[in-house]
Amino acid sequence: MSYDVAAVRAQFPALKAGTAHFDGPGGSQVPEPVARAVADLLMSPIANRGRVTAAERLADDTVLEARRAIGDLLGADPRGIVFGRSATQLTFDLARTLAAGWGPGDEVVVSRLDHDANIRPWVIAAERAGATVRWAAFDPATGELTADDVAAVLTDRTKLVAVTGASNLIGTRPPVAEIAARAHAAGALLAVDGVHLTAHAPIDVAALGADFFTCSPYKFLGPHCGVLAADPALLARLAPDKLLPSTDEVPERFELGTLPYELMAGTTAAVEFLAGLDPAATGSRRERVLASMAAVEAYEDGLRADLEAGLAALPAVTLWSRAAHRTPTLLLTFDGRDAADAYRFLAQRGVNAPAGSFYAIEASRWLGLGDTGGLRAGLAPYSDADDVERLVTGLREWLAS
Repeated sequence: MSYDVAAVRAQFPALKAGTAHFDGPGGSQVPEPVARAVADLLMSPIANRGRVTAAERLADDTVLEARRAIGDLLGADPRGIVFGRSATQLTFDLARTLAAGWGPGDEVVVSRLDHDANIRPWVIAAERAGATVRWAAFDPATGELTADDVAAVLTDRTKLVAVTGASNLIGTRPPVAEIAARAHAAGALLAVDGVHLTAHAPIDVAALGADFFTCSPYKFLGPHCGVLAADPALLARLAPDKLLPSTDEVPERFELGTLPYELMAGTTAAVEFLAGLDPAATGSRRERVLASMAAVEAYEDGLRADLEAGLAALPAVTLWSRAAHRTPTLLLTFDGRDAADAYRFLAQRGVNAPAGSFYAIEASRWLGLGDTGGLRAGLAPYSDADDVERLVTGLREWLAS
């Protein structure tokens, strides 16, 4: 299809301010239908979930529809969709729950490539249980994390492997399905951080082999909340901490307190928006999501190639996003110059490209960039060629200053 980025951009009120946003990996801008869904729910009669009053039914329907929407986005069973404050919170909760069955001699594998939200919860839980943490390292020269890298630290005592679907720092997309096969052959579960990947590609949780898959709607044009997807039968075998009177049903037993109904309405609206990005797509919402996200992936990859070509023409710039399979997320450093200075220079020109390690602290250190990282430029469905030109021009001016 011909991706109509102008039509997409017209639906984002925030873009009217004129800023070129390369900060999507930290949180995307929100289209008008998502904001309207949140506002409409907040202004409607609402109550705790139930089926007696109209207000109760609205709350219940909102939750059930949000689970179905995420199920369509991820190719997951809606009965295994858990909502929480954030992917970080959900991973901490899950790690504590799983670690109740771990002990000395057991092992957990984490990767140097990951955001700390898919490292520290597992490390802390393992250490408290007396289990051993083993680290899978990626190649700093290429940015690649392979299935062999993970298999090298697997043993018959491995209980869980945690790996990212895509690096939020350098964009690397590891071969998750291959890693899943190695992990499962060793008898381990696989927890995939899909926060960054879900914003840029079609997702099929079953095809990936993920036992647990987390994502965050605010990274894919939705509101601030987190999601965990898993097989409901697997969730039914777990016993999380919960209040005595709260339900023991799955997935509700994993959701602490009253859910944020307005954010769930916004999440449904975000999935509907994504499903409509390819206007030629037909069929079920799942089918339209797959077609639209494939169109987004192709569009962003083309724009990424243009951006990389522009950056390659600049002097004294190192590009750390080198993996063969990656998202449109670029990390840059500059010979003898501070990336934070470039961040501030660009911001004064209406270009938002932040600097840092963005909680991927292990990856930044493994690359030799310490805790400071570099300048990150991330593309989104609303990015266009003018944004790319403004970023490249701004960096050229900064380097010449």
